Amino acid sequence: MNMYEPIKETVYEIQNIKLDRYHISLNEVLFHNANGYIGVRYDFEEGYPEEFCFVPSQYINGFYDLTPMKQAENLFGLVKEKQTMLNIADTQTIKLFLGDEQFSMFSGTVLNSKLRVDMEKGITVREVHWRSPKGKEVQLTITRMTSFYQLSLFTIQYEVLPLNFSGEIRFESSHNGNVVNYVDPEDPRMACEWLRYLRPISCEIKDGASFITSATSRSGLEVCSCVKNILSQDHQQEFDIGDHLTTCKLKTKAKKGKKIELIKYAVFCDTIRAKDARKKAELEIKKALSVPLDYFYQKQKEYLDAYWHNCRVEIDGDPESNLSLRYSLYQLIQAVGKDRFCNVAPKGLSGDGYEGQYFWDTETYIQPFLIITNPDLAKTLLEYRYATLDLARENARIMGHSKGALYPWRTISGRECSGYFPSGSAQYHINGDIAYAIVAYYLATKDLNFMLEKGAEIIWETARLWLDTGNYNQGKFHINDVTGPDEYTCIVNNNYYTNAVAQYNLQWAVKIYELLQSSKGFKALVEKINLKEEEIQEFARAAANMYLPYDEKLKINPQDDSFLQKRKWNLDSIPKEKFPLLLHYHPLHLYRHQICKQADTVMAHFILEDIADPETIYNSFHYYEKITTHDSSLSYCIFSIVAARLGLVEKAYDYYQITANLDLQDKHRNTEDGIHVANMGGNYMAIVYGFGGFRLKEQGISLAPVLPAKWKGYSFKFCYEGSRIAMEVKPDHCLLKLEKGKPKHIKVYGQSYLLEDTLYISRPSQGMNVAHTEQTQE
Repeated sequence: MNMYEPIKETVYEIQNIKLDRYHISLNEVLFHNANGYIGVRYDFEEGYPEEFCFVPSQYINGFYDLTPMKQAENLFGLVKEKQTMLNIADTQTIKLFLGDEQFSMFSGTVLNSKLRVDMEKGITVREVHWRSPKGKEVQLTITRMTSFYQLSLFTIQYEVLPLNFSGEIRFESSHNGNVVNYVDPEDPRMACEWLRYLRPISCEIKDGASFITSATSRSGLEVCSCVKNILSQDHQQEFDIGDHLTTCKLKTKAKKGKKIELIKYAVFCDTIRAKDARKKAELEIKKALSVPLDYFYQKQKEYLDAYWHNCRVEIDGDPESNLSLRYSLYQLIQAVGKDRFCNVAPKGLSGDGYEGQYFWDTETYIQPFLIITNPDLAKTLLEYRYATLDLARENARIMGHSKGALYPWRTISGRECSGYFPSGSAQYHINGDIAYAIVAYYLATKDLNFMLEKGAEIIWETARLWLDTGNYNQGKFHINDVTGPDEYTCIVNNNYYTNAVAQYNLQWAVKIYELLQSSKGFKALVEKINLKEEEIQEFARAAANMYLPYDEKLKINPQDDSFLQKRKWNLDSIPKEKFPLLLHYHPLHLYRHQICKQADTVMAHFILEDIADPETIYNSFHYYEKITTHDSSLSYCIFSIVAARLGLVEKAYDYYQITANLDLQDKHRNTEDGIHVANMGGNYMAIVYGFGGFRLKEQGISLAPVLPAKWKGYSFKFCYEGSRIAMEVKPDHCLLKLEKGKPKHIKVYGQSYLLEDTLYISRPSQGMNVAHTEQTQE
């Protein structure tokens, strides 16, 4: 294995495309195109039979409308409306006619078909060899791209090769602004309201391009999409304009053996980012048409070359896992928002699941990846949190707090969208999660300017919230009536995870204050938010006296004060068809049992391992393993990481296999609603933070690699304080190389080294002691 060889397993492909409803829905997601700004589900350009009722969907990250949210009782502070990501237009439709015969995967004979995503080139390609009912044969190659170079741009390159005939060919390329969102009233993770969010403003043709402008019904936003079709040879062209719908009809002569190419350019603009979406769309389409399509393909590859160069991970001896990992990393760069107006939705831009709202997923599962591979993108995502800080302050007042900021559990614009507060708004740990990510960004970059301009203000305001939420009892600081990550246990006192991240948040509020005191602008910043020295002292006092539940008998950290009092529920006794439990059991029934939806205390033992001793982490892991359903996709990777940390390498491997294939094998049977983006971040973390033992702490960076028996080795890269380091793990040794930047101090298996060029380090035998060495020596 050589980190400087071309990357492996860069294409995910299926052959003989299945045409049942399930596989079409699954492939809509697995082969979607996105660039962090726009996302397009993979719907066949020619469409489907009417009975299939598919909804071709295209999205803009951060673009939303408001939907009324009915509450059974109109109590103060409950959410009255929510933000919903919108299906903005359909620019995918292209109908092909061979004379009087229309191409369809559901008629004639599909002689061969393939669908692939090329993760080096950043394109999706469908190839179809089709014979019409009258015997005409064509080879179709359809290439799609959402451009990383020009974020507004989506292209379809539609190539037709007549194999056994010459004659007339027609294209009907549509641009449709009459779109709705997909809903599922039976699934609480999906929207359930059939609403038409967009109303038409204008539909026009200018210089052979169609422009459709729409306005949202309640949020006051506008979106404009523009489409231009270019055919490679002489043709006749005409437009039909209907109700917010345009169809460009192109007629030409086909010659046997000669390829015909149609390129469909589509751009999307919104008034969150531009004052006038229609004018911006005109500028964007001119930019797109000013250079050949091959130029955009080249720029796409250059962007991804740089991306893979920084975040490359290779598994030696397991091509399937390597492909799954590559796919996960590709989906992450497709999903991550590229400006301060948006973030990362749980389904990325691949589906309507969770209505495109942002959760804690970004800070806890995606930022640990970006911070050490692409810190500029990590910073952009943090800037979104800063941009919504005033709304977090407003949310805190709604929730009864006189000081501080409380970030919403789920949001797009910055306002709370949680309809069910016990498992939504009560998850105050979102504050600690965001603070944790800001600190991690600082530790990896030492970017004090960002801390002074934005980061510190967030950390201080979130710290204020903890002081206003908690209280002292018998000398200990308690945080009551909150919900931790486990949504099967809600509204509890002293959730271990919440108290742990609150303590960390408070500690760093003090440290950042001390770090910035000598900085220019510090005085103006503390005056801006009226931060007093007395508050800093209170932060330190609360952190020092934070109550962290511990059970002397079991020698574990209980999930909360009452968790161990509850009855146990043997997971093996629950019928398989009753999972996930949230769809089959009343919430109160779940709350009354020792049963976990996902890693909670175990999550805390990963991100804040130093506040518990190794024995407690070991005991807690085994205790919660028996009662965790993993109904959340966020769970497997955390159990894998902590198992590796404990030296349980093969158990870690087993959890990792589920993580790696969650979407490609549709393990949760809901991938059709969208990919599980946070799990894909977890896929990376399971390798680097799990098997690699990578830790980023105030003392510096450290590693303690372990190797699953089924792998020959693995390698990865990470960035730290402007330097890039490559790590290669083999059965008997590990190798570190400084690829760029200044020499760095680094710990490996608890021993300190100065990495100036290359380090060759022998690997000790695997086991718990090896995994614990770093902590016990620090």
